[in-house]
Amino acid sequence: MFTLTVNGKTVEAGEDKKLMAYLRDDLRLTSVKDGCGEGACGACTVIIDGKATKACIPKLSKLVGKSVVTVEGLSEREKDVYGHCFAKAGAVQCGFCIPGMVMSAKALLDGNSDPSADDVKKALRGNICRCTGYARIEDAILMAAKYFRDDAPIPTIQYTGRLGEDFPRVDAVSKTLATDDYVDDMVLDGMLYGKCLRSRYPRARVLSIDATKAEAHPDVVRVITAADVPGNNVIGHLVKDQDTLVPIGGITHYLGDAIAIVVTKTKETLDEALALVEVAYEELPGVFSPQDAMAEGAPLLFEGGNVLRHEHLVRGNVEEALASAAHVVTQRYSTPPTEHAFMEPETAIALPEGDGVLVYTGGQSIYDEQHEIARMLGLPNEKVHVHSKYVGGGFGGKEDMSVQHHAALAAYLVQAPVKVKLSRQESILVHPKRHAMDMDFTVGCDTEGQLLALKCTIVSDTGAFASLGGPVLQRACTHAAGPYNFQNIDIDGKAVYTNNPP
Repeated sequence: MFTLTVNGKTVEAGEDKKLMAYLRDDLRLTSVKDGCGEGACGACTVIIDGKATKACIPKLSKLVGKSVVTVEGLSEREKDVYGHCFAKAGAVQCGFCIPGMVMSAKALLDGNSDPSADDVKKALRGNICRCTGYARIEDAILMAAKYFRDDAPIPTIQYTGRLGEDFPRVDAVSKTLATDDYVDDMVLDGMLYGKCLRSRYPRARVLSIDATKAEAHPDVVRVITAADVPGNNVIGHLVKDQDTLVPIGGITHYLGDAIAIVVTKTKETLDEALALVEVAYEELPGVFSPQDAMAEGAPLLFEGGNVLRHEHLVRGNVEEALASAAHVVTQRYSTPPTEHAFMEPETAIALPEGDGVLVYTGGQSIYDEQHEIARMLGLPNEKVHVHSKYVGGGFGGKEDMSVQHHAALAAYLVQAPVKVKLSRQESILVHPKRHAMDMDFTVGCDTEGQLLALKCTIVSDTGAFASLGGPVLQRACTHAAGPYNFQNIDIDGKAVYTNNPP
């Protein structure tokens, strides 16, 4: 038995586990957000004996006799001040990091009622935000410090919503104080847990799937494979090219491809059960750059070829303009794939609703999710309801399906609520990135520096699936000339399939 104090109350835990899991799962203190689980992001920050600490690190056995404070344990005065100041400063956007920021602020202000801007920056060193750029969060904390020092009342402000009025975000206070839910904060009666077995190889043929041992596990409810998909196994926003689950005989396209879904009674046994699913592969050669994918003899990733999209924009006569130019400059530019690094890992909960499904999602497009899930389940759209909860950051990285369809499939088949959540490592592996691009620009101007012509080629790595690679390439091509007055352009772009993440 491990005894400690949480928000002024003595609690006893019979099992040694991470503090974050105990606070979230046992005590239902969901202000403690699970952003990474590895002590990096600070979304789970609490105060332990007066010190801001990441709750995902210490185990209960190390905390016996200690005092833990979460946002739920703030005084009413503290809640009023932090809620007002974070809303007034415009410090809250996706909101996922904000409760952790508040706890770091409290740890600072409890010991220093008149901090400098540098003191605030130092106090937030362990807290990552991906939305605000930090300045407004720092402003909010300095504002809160003044309210506490002056014992000033929180003003009552009436808003009309008129254009030009300083109008706060309607969800700023609830996000600051964690009184509303992200999907992972939800627990439904009878909820089960799902997780996908991912491909061992970027490109391989699946020869067999043996779930016998996994199905014999006492905590396993069901193992789902492509053969269980009741509708169309192939999904995709604009191009239908991604398997919900790679079937026997099918070929994987990247390491994030899902082979099977394991559904268990408790989330703690998911990895144990997944390890019991046996998959035989025939490893195949992959391609990991657009140049290799377009080379003669390259493995064919899709029947239509390895080029997803070709754009060619022409205006005027580029060759003639460049030949007459006083100065011509050629330069190559390369940008890498970019991880969106949103604070909230992808999570979805689905449950049966009549003869359809209801899905709680943190994604960026509920209608795309509805259409793809309906296609996968073989249902009309009106049988699939998608409810968007708070979205803990996205920046384009949550436009595609990640966990929503798998949760919906599992819930539909087992006829019970199922939560599917990605770890931070899975999230980075699975979800689409900003496209890597190689760009060759040739620009000519006259003796006065007036731009005459632009010729460029753009090659985009669209990765394993189309995703939004077509529109992104089109945007890159139409914006390649920037805001400049080029009367002569020749812009050629290709988006190319590879075995990298989409």
